[in-house]
Amino acid sequence: MTQVTHPIEGAPQSLTGADLLTHVVQRVPALITFIDPDERFVFANEAHRNWFDVDPGTMTGRLVSEVLDPESYLRVRAALLQALGGQASSYEGELFSQPEHRYVHGSFTPDHDEHGTLRGVLTVFTDITERHALEEQLRESEQRFSQAFQHAAVGMALVLPNGRYQRVNAALCEMLGFSEAQMRTMNWRDVTHPDDIALNEALSAQISHGKREAFQTEKRYLHRDGHVVYVQLSVSQVRSDAGQLNYLVSQVQDITKRKHYEEALFRERQLAEVTLNSIGDAVITTDVALNITSLNPIAEAMTGWGNADAKGCPLDDVFRIRDINNRQPLDNPLRQAMRRNAMVDFSGRAILLHRNGFETPIENSAALIHDHAGNVTGGVLVCHDISENRTLALKMIQLAQHDTLTGLPNRSLLYARIEQATAMAIQRHRQCALLYLDLDHFRRINDTLGHGVGDQVLQAVAQQIRGALRESEDLAFRYNGDEFVVLLPRVDDADDAAGFAQKLLDACTQTHVSHLPPLDIRASIGISLFPRDATEPDALVRSADAAMYEVKTQGRHGYRFYAPEMSQRSAASQRIENVLRHALAHNELSLQYQPKVDARLGHIVGAEALLRLQVDGQDLFAPDQFIPVAEDTGLIVSIGTWALREACLQGRAWQREGRPIPLSVNVSPLQFQYAGFYERLDGILNETGLDPSLLELELTERTMMTGGDGSIRLLRRIRQRGVRLSLDDFGTGYSSLSYLKHFPVDALKIDRAFVRDVTQDAETAAITGAIIAMARSLNKEVIAEGVETEAQSRFLREAGCSQMQGFLFGAPMPADVFQQRLAGQAA
Repeated sequence: MTQVTHPIEGAPQSLTGADLLTHVVQRVPALITFIDPDERFVFANEAHRNWFDVDPGTMTGRLVSEVLDPESYLRVRAALLQALGGQASSYEGELFSQPEHRYVHGSFTPDHDEHGTLRGVLTVFTDITERHALEEQLRESEQRFSQAFQHAAVGMALVLPNGRYQRVNAALCEMLGFSEAQMRTMNWRDVTHPDDIALNEALSAQISHGKREAFQTEKRYLHRDGHVVYVQLSVSQVRSDAGQLNYLVSQVQDITKRKHYEEALFRERQLAEVTLNSIGDAVITTDVALNITSLNPIAEAMTGWGNADAKGCPLDDVFRIRDINNRQPLDNPLRQAMRRNAMVDFSGRAILLHRNGFETPIENSAALIHDHAGNVTGGVLVCHDISENRTLALKMIQLAQHDTLTGLPNRSLLYARIEQATAMAIQRHRQCALLYLDLDHFRRINDTLGHGVGDQVLQAVAQQIRGALRESEDLAFRYNGDEFVVLLPRVDDADDAAGFAQKLLDACTQTHVSHLPPLDIRASIGISLFPRDATEPDALVRSADAAMYEVKTQGRHGYRFYAPEMSQRSAASQRIENVLRHALAHNELSLQYQPKVDARLGHIVGAEALLRLQVDGQDLFAPDQFIPVAEDTGLIVSIGTWALREACLQGRAWQREGRPIPLSVNVSPLQFQYAGFYERLDGILNETGLDPSLLELELTERTMMTGGDGSIRLLRRIRQRGVRLSLDDFGTGYSSLSYLKHFPVDALKIDRAFVRDVTQDAETAAITGAIIAMARSLNKEVIAEGVETEAQSRFLREAGCSQMQGFLFGAPMPADVFQQRLAGQAA
């Protein structure tokens, strides 16, 4: 061995060459041996002495089987024999008997001379006892977690950030009727009731964005067989050390039975409340200390105390009775019942003092309320007016004239108040105004968030309307569903009524429900004036209703004054609704196809499917007549689904014939925001077999922007399915160009209003050119609609427009005529 002339840094300065090598081998914290082909130790380092208090010199020349205990020898023999056969091997496991028991990793390396003859085997064993113990602890911990997870009594799931189930336990699978393998291919949205997805999405987004650590909510799942499973869902997060969301841990408690019990209890309570509120007797309940807990409407009327004001007050402050003969105070019957622990009756010898001082002769009785153990928890006092006329009046006031949800007077009181206001207006030579308010697209709230949330929104809107009233004069009523009426007994002129209508519109947009995101509540208001438009209450309401409907047809969210021709249009709208319902039920709707042409080459490159309502080839109503009615009645969802399926079937037929042509279909805002739109689209594509790249959905700017982040997510999901998207009527909606880059759209459609004036108005031409340039810079196609002249076509082509459609290239036509055009083009 060559002498080392330079000492190694960090090594003892007196050791060099062979001495240093020997020092390292002897000091290294590992067992090193050399075993000859006869399985005898030739060398063992000093680590054997340190580990086992064995002199390595005593091992030299002895067989491995003699040195090792039998169990250890059997464990390593296979690896040793493999190395003696010329192949490197290793062993990991226990070695040596107690008390020297260790867990080791050993390597066996064959050593050959220069002729390839095996000289022996070099072995190196390292102690991994501590690492092995930690691994065992980790395995045991994972096993305990796995068992606890798998055998938990409640449903458990690990959910990835994209919503897919990574792991589910047996309880959740049994709860929903799917196997574990099936669940792991699914997303939580696939098994969630459509009405609960929006709220679940919002809560999950707050966790994803770090706004909350966990959440708990009640929701509904859909079992594999279709029935609803009510659950209590608790969700927490697991993040990496870097703060990245790894997965969500969901605990799911089946509360279906509890919900059924609650619903049954709710029905019982509703029945009790309806009964309590409908009977002709006043009913007052108290706690054991005789403090008021509730008053029914008759009790409110007879005492002059509202239920909310009376709660918590001493019974004697609210229910004040006197002897009918001498007007002396009488001991409260409920207090007597408490003393006697028995029912107490006062029959015809008491009068009740109203809060405002007048007296009512009454009969009453009092009894105690007991819990299941027989303990007194309160009392109930029942009385009725023994004056028949007054009893009837009280019942009419309290039960017949107020809406239970909002607390507003209902329509039965409306007409009486209009009569009073108009009579006073005649005496004082002034005007009255009636405002008929209907919430825009309220159906979406019920369909997407549920009727419970819808009721909360109506209550919040009612509160906003109350806040807008002039305290001493104006009156608000809940007329029907999401319709409200406001009576202004005194207005100076039409501008006064218009100003108040705008105040109401602003109040509605500020409606807020505490646990919901901003709702963007909008309304349409119709205004009728007395005596200008009508003199009878019913006619005033009808006139305001007709004016409100006019607002609906003109785009919603505004107000209009009544004009005589509106009554005719309202009747026409009802006729259109009837025709639409009949046409949808009897498959009498149809589609026509308007060509889209390449702006430079002039040949057909696509078509827009347009809805028509025809009988014997003749239009019953124009689209701009029946589409607003369909949207206002909610029929647009079913009609839109029909149109989408019909267009896809036609597109698939042309695709099979070797003429694949891209088809665009208009999607209304209500249809797009309806729960389950993507699922319907996906189902239609699967059902018809149409190549998704041949379908294009046309949506307006307002449709895309009003849905916020939820709309953008849906648009991206549609794009991922392969369906193209175009922004219809661009420039006539929000025109928020800064938002355009966020929309995953493929094309912009320039509205016909720009195209019409593009050759006659320099400003329109400049705007249109800027739109085209901007769209091209964003790599989006530009389609111009309503092209009717060669001059318009030339301008748009030179400005960079990629496609055009309009009467210049062909009016909307039936599918067979369009097919002939395609065939002629191919020829």
